[in-house]
Amino acid sequence: MLTQWFQPEPQFKGLPLAKALTEMGHEVEVLTGFPNYPGGKLYPGYRLKFWQRDIVDDIKVTRAFLYPSHDKSALGRILNYASFALSSALMIFAIRRPDIVYVYCPPMTAAAAAMVLRFFRRVPYVIDIQDLWPDTLASTGMVNSPTIIRLVGAWSKLAMRFASALVVLSPGFKLRLSERRVKPPVHVIPNWAPPEIEEQAKAIPQKDLNADKCFNILFAGNMGKAQALDTVIAAAKRLKNEAPSVRLTFIGGGVEVEHLQATSEASGTNNIIFLKPRAPKDMGSVFADADALLVHLRNDPLFEITIPSKTQAYLAIGRPILMGVRGDAARLVKLAQAGVCFTPEDPDGLAEAVLALLTLSPEARQAMGDAGAAYYRDELSFEKGVKSLEQVLVGAATP
Repeated sequence: MLTQWFQPEPQFKGLPLAKALTEMGHEVEVLTGFPNYPGGKLYPGYRLKFWQRDIVDDIKVTRAFLYPSHDKSALGRILNYASFALSSALMIFAIRRPDIVYVYCPPMTAAAAAMVLRFFRRVPYVIDIQDLWPDTLASTGMVNSPTIIRLVGAWSKLAMRFASALVVLSPGFKLRLSERRVKPPVHVIPNWAPPEIEEQAKAIPQKDLNADKCFNILFAGNMGKAQALDTVIAAAKRLKNEAPSVRLTFIGGGVEVEHLQATSEASGTNNIIFLKPRAPKDMGSVFADADALLVHLRNDPLFEITIPSKTQAYLAIGRPILMGVRGDAARLVKLAQAGVCFTPEDPDGLAEAVLALLTLSPEARQAMGDAGAAYYRDELSFEKGVKSLEQVLVGAATP
């Protein structure tokens, strides 16, 4: 498993996937970086060096040097990605020759070590594409240089060309790659919720339908430019007067947290609170207090073909979803009959969606949550997704 991010970082396809594959009879070894995401600083207990060997829950983990960074600086991000690409390409020879390399992207630069192993030792690799590069870099504003975007595009095309298979999270991703005439077969395997969330979902009680209290809306996860959460603050300003029972909670980290806090304070929206990030295993009480769960991304064509990973976690929890993403994500929520969709980056649209939920009876809102949870169990569960991914890896490893 080749991934720039791995536990203790919040990587839902990291350690849980490695352990699940091990339990299925496979031997798994991980090549990753030193933990620094999402804050851009090394986690306590780690010291930066060229390499380090760990055992994490009986999984062999080799950590390769990287430049810790995850801020708004394009240079910092480039150094972060490039340093891991280079060091992991060297460290790949320090591990026993595998039958297959599973590459988790982003960033696509993480595929460098797999390509080196492919050329020098004939080891096949599979890329799990969570973000389309260079599209994501351009859409989020992370990189504005046309030259860099072209170079990243050429690298991504090269990395995909020599892969034995590609895994994508949505039909839209597969369609976009087919338009680019990629050579390897493309498999759609929807993301699953973190296993800890699945377990907590079983224990989270249903809402008290007779409770007379605030209507709590929760946004959990990364707060970056792609999430465009200024929209939520603008909607909260309107809801402050029209629906005073509504409270919005942001929980998580990211480069926009301080900006959002300052904007909220300046706009006088006293119906918003910010909470520090928590591990998935500690989110149960926060989810239990939520009446609705919010997903939001910028109104960008790229995001019409993505499904934010929090969507699956929200479905598993069994609360109504406010979906502010077009395309595949909105279709998923509608198919599951699990919530209300609105146009992204439209504060009035979000406010109207909230008001629409408020007009429903508590029983109707509960039915939405129950429908989402049932859909998740039947179609998107961790067990179902891991089995599908295992089939792709075994197929790619078989001569």
